[in-house]
Amino acid sequence: MALSRSQFFTLLSAGVAGAILASPLKAFTTPLPGASTLLAQTPPVAAPAVTSVSDMNIFQAFILGLVQGLTEFLPISSTAHLKVVPVLLGWGDPGSAFTAVIQLGSIAAVLWYFWSDLSQVVNGAVRALVRREYDDKDFRIALGIALGTLPIIVGGILIKVFVPDYDNSPLRSLGAIAIASIVMAVLLGVAESIGKRKRDFSQLGMQDGILMGLAQAMALIPGVSRSGSTLTAGLFMGLERATAARFSFLLGIPAITLAGLVELKDVVTGGFAGVGALPLLVGVISSAVFSYISIAWLIRFLQTQSTLVFVVYRLLFGLAILASIAARQPWTVGQ
Repeated sequence: MALSRSQFFTLLSAGVAGAILASPLKAFTTPLPGASTLLAQTPPVAAPAVTSVSDMNIFQAFILGLVQGLTEFLPISSTAHLKVVPVLLGWGDPGSAFTAVIQLGSIAAVLWYFWSDLSQVVNGAVRALVRREYDDKDFRIALGIALGTLPIIVGGILIKVFVPDYDNSPLRSLGAIAIASIVMAVLLGVAESIGKRKRDFSQLGMQDGILMGLAQAMALIPGVSRSGSTLTAGLFMGLERATAARFSFLLGIPAITLAGLVELKDVVTGGFAGVGALPLLVGVISSAVFSYISIAWLIRFLQTQSTLVFVVYRLLFGLAILASIAARQPWTVGQ
């Protein structure tokens, strides 16, 4: 018997809470930063990095969860913002362990929002497979999502094998993030201008999943944005804006889930040693809430509005980073 949405998320919540609370409770190990700390711009003094989650307080965890939630599904790159925003606030790099954990919130949000769609596609695909009705719409969409997930998996494996120090590679530098943001802004603008936007969700097929999956693999480069690259591809493919966003989110569920599990593996096997349980929990909840809000808002927004606002934002974001580099600002992003 299939699990209902509430049953699934009850089990998921219990598992996440159990894993987090298995670590020592260190709720307020670091005092909240005052306004002077956030606003101070003292060039000779480098901002101390948040080297572990135990160095992070609840306020910081909430803000980083908010950043993760708002930027994971908007076409503006969550990776770029999670690297830049905490450094600008003087907190340093929160580290891969914390970002891997709070990504669970985004995963939960997209599963919750699209649970009915997922149930329909999965059940319909299984039924079509049993009946050998391979032209069934749900089967074609499910197969497209499965095949579309392969490029980013293969790309991730190749990076792990051939670029072992990828976290410190030039592709993850501020300059590369800025350039990627600008390039994707231009591509999104072109797609918005020439895309026919006539195809709805009922017209999706296997080939759409493959093409959008290839675009999704580009998101392995920080600053590209998984939702940005797939939304751009969808517009080039003639999909309606809201349809492109909806299919992008469905296609992203396996990729986001697998990425979160891979990044989380070392943290889980280490038993969350030295990690504050309450900041972690706050970060996950914050990420889940704002992820859900951003998904719902974006789909409604794209039903009536263009993507121009994201094109402009990405251009300004990239140019601001390049301007800061050119001005030789003292802050840098730790890897």
